[in-house]
Amino acid sequence: MVEIVMRMGWSYVSIIYEESNYGIKAFEELETLLAKHAICIAVKEKLVKDSGVADDSAYDSIVLKLLTKPRARGAIIFGSDQEVAGVMRAVQRNNATGSFSWIGSDGWSARSLVSDGNEAEVEGTLSVQPQANPVRGFEEYFLNLTVESNRRNPWFVEFWEDHFQCRYPNSSPTPNNRLYKDECDVTKRLHRENTAFEGQLQFVSDAVMTFAHAFKDMHRELCNGRPGLCDAMKPTKGTELLKYLRKVNFKGLSGDMFQFDPNGDGPARYNIIHFKQTSPGKFQWIKVGEYLGDSLHLNMSEIQFKLGHPQPPESVCSLPCDVGQAKKYVEGESCCWHCFNCTQYQIRHPLDEKQCLMCREGTVPDPSHVTCQEIPEVFLRPESGCAIGAMSLSSTGILITLFVCGVFIRHNSTPVVRASGRELSYVLLTGILLCYCVTFALVLRPTDAVCGIQRFGAGFCFTVVYAALLTKTNRISRIFNAGKRTAKRPSFISPRSQLFICSGLVGVQVLINGVWILVSPPRAVHHYPTREDNHLVCSSHIDASYMIAFGYPILLIVVCTIYAVLTRKIPEAFNESKHIGFTMYTTCVIWLAFVPLYFGTGNHVPLRITSMSVTISLSASVTLACLFSPKLYIILVHPERNVRQSMMPVRGSAIKSPAVTGTTQTGSMMAAVICNQQKQPFHATVPQQSGSSQGLDSGLQSDGVDLELREDVVHQLHRHQPCLLVNRSTQTVTVAMSNSSSNATCPNIQQQQLPAAKLTATCHIINSSSNGPISVSTSQQKQQIKDVQL
Repeated sequence: MVEIVMRMGWSYVSIIYEESNYGIKAFEELETLLAKHAICIAVKEKLVKDSGVADDSAYDSIVLKLLTKPRARGAIIFGSDQEVAGVMRAVQRNNATGSFSWIGSDGWSARSLVSDGNEAEVEGTLSVQPQANPVRGFEEYFLNLTVESNRRNPWFVEFWEDHFQCRYPNSSPTPNNRLYKDECDVTKRLHRENTAFEGQLQFVSDAVMTFAHAFKDMHRELCNGRPGLCDAMKPTKGTELLKYLRKVNFKGLSGDMFQFDPNGDGPARYNIIHFKQTSPGKFQWIKVGEYLGDSLHLNMSEIQFKLGHPQPPESVCSLPCDVGQAKKYVEGESCCWHCFNCTQYQIRHPLDEKQCLMCREGTVPDPSHVTCQEIPEVFLRPESGCAIGAMSLSSTGILITLFVCGVFIRHNSTPVVRASGRELSYVLLTGILLCYCVTFALVLRPTDAVCGIQRFGAGFCFTVVYAALLTKTNRISRIFNAGKRTAKRPSFISPRSQLFICSGLVGVQVLINGVWILVSPPRAVHHYPTREDNHLVCSSHIDASYMIAFGYPILLIVVCTIYAVLTRKIPEAFNESKHIGFTMYTTCVIWLAFVPLYFGTGNHVPLRITSMSVTISLSASVTLACLFSPKLYIILVHPERNVRQSMMPVRGSAIKSPAVTGTTQTGSMMAAVICNQQKQPFHATVPQQSGSSQGLDSGLQSDGVDLELREDVVHQLHRHQPCLLVNRSTQTVTVAMSNSSSNATCPNIQQQQLPAAKLTATCHIINSSSNGPISVSTSQQKQQIKDVQL
């Protein structure tokens, strides 16, 4: 029966069983098997064994209870035909016809008492019936029996009287034959036409044969083949006989083999019969399958619960939940539940259908909410448009940087290259090249090694660039500030000192990065800013810790910018300081724009990485363009200016003195000088006319170009001609006049030490005795004075 229920797809059925040993034992076994297969019992009701005791109200009560569970369409009935017939009549009385589909036991299977008059109520019933084959020879034997020939059956006379409705001569009176008036004709015989044989005779035959074989085996073993009962079988013990009963194995009179299974049950052989309406108004029981051993065979095409409806009715408390839904069971009902959807990021628990399981970060449920699927990793892929654009910019910058390096190496000894400070220029170009190369590390798929390169390289390349720039600006500032205070040459301005200072500044960044890597090793991690994001990033990108790499370079940028501001009033000939200033101002603007862009694109990894790489490349490009393009212009476009004299440009005319022009220009630039026969440097005051300042190119001071004493001029000019005195230790120049053999003084002129860089290119010589201009009468003298120009 359980197999039939499962084949129908039912999981919620009712059980009605008769209150007898047969019904109670069957219910207990059925209840266990149904629970084992997760089939729930909706209603369980007892039938009174004796149908004469129970009235109609008892059956009506059973039917009404069945109707309280309308989703339990399937019902199993264990009972005899009388009780089941009462149930069917109650179904009819309560207008419940067609509400139930019955599974019947062999106690009422194919019984006309049940189906006659209740065909509509019984329609669709599936019932089990023990499978029995005819006992060979029994029908011929029984039809040939007469009262006279019967020798073994003590009830045969009563059967004869009941069969022919007469009283056999000389028979004993019984409660039944008293009703018969006619005397039986002893010549009558049994015929197939007037005799119906019980279809279950095989089981009676097998039962008798089982005991016969058990006694035979027991006698052979205990009595050693001696005829009659031996003492070992007196009396015969039931437990001993049971051992032999369990072991019997024989071929019955029906031709079927018989033996008990390990549980002590006989062979499971059942026919499955079905009460169906074969045509309108015509009902009959037909065989639709069989159950042999432990295998059920059903011909589902023959099963029809209602005419024209071959599909079995649904008998479930709750329909199965949709894929991805979880169950919430109704209290007290193991087969009744409500289905509910899991939330957006949950799936139904694979092991517990009552729970939903949250997908871990980095995964989202599939559309059916059955499994969690990995979210594709998001990172800047080298083949993406953003990465290609950033790498193109960096590649262009690398090529330009290598070109500049090549030009500088080729013209390494020319005045422009020497004046630019070759050592720091090469350091600067190296830093710029590293800035461009960092882009290629930023666009790689993040790994622990790549993250380490990014963390170290991003800050290191900037440190190299701005450490070199800071060294340059600091040197310029110290030289000009020292010239205002003392005649002593500033310390640490030689090329070697500059390299040491720059290396020290870079070493600070290396130390910071080293400590940072030791304290927090670089790792590639998955970052989940939202439930639907899966960013593969370096750990330092998640929080603001990445700014540790940029903190020190930013400090260098700020200091460089301050120095650029402080040196903005240096004479125009020292134009590199102004170029450095413009570089720093532009760099600050770029980084001020980068910081909000970087932190504002936290959820867009490709854009964030692209913005960082482009910012680094732009900063390098600004430095490369502002500091090296003027030098390349002179080297490549105007090589005639790449000489020492052009590093000392003159603005306006050469020497314009009143003696030459014949006029007096009181506002002209003059140098009041003091003569000293021992050529010691004296102090001089150099008034300037606004807009007429001339000076040395800044490159001269950075490469240590020495000013030389022009002795040939001193000896060729008359005694009133000027001489130039250079102090190499302080890099200062004094304009001196040899007026006589004795020292001359100029009491009316304020004394001031003048650095070589501030000496103007054109000097007007003033007579120390008359404070008037010296006359130059010959063109030779004019040319000689021109030679004094720096």
